[in-house]
Amino acid sequence: MTDAAPDGPRTRVIRIPEEVALDVEKRIRGSSFGSADAFVSFVLARLLEQTGETVFSEEDEKALKERLRSLGYID
Repeated sequence: MTDAAPDGPRTRVIRIPEEVALDVEKRIRGSSFGSADAFVSFVLARLLEQTGETVFSEEDEKALKERLRSLGYID
């Protein structure tokens, strides 16, 4: 789903597990982030800026894939 933001760029809705959303909300309490959306957008943008760098070790990537598979996001 794509929305036109009144004073910013177009946005899309991305679904994440409830427990992740709750963890994000806990993490941003007392921070300058006004919403979980703003925090997640900031973090993803920073990760995507890291071109050519390995963000995860092979072990981390394997664990992440196993987690995503167990949640039904990948086969």
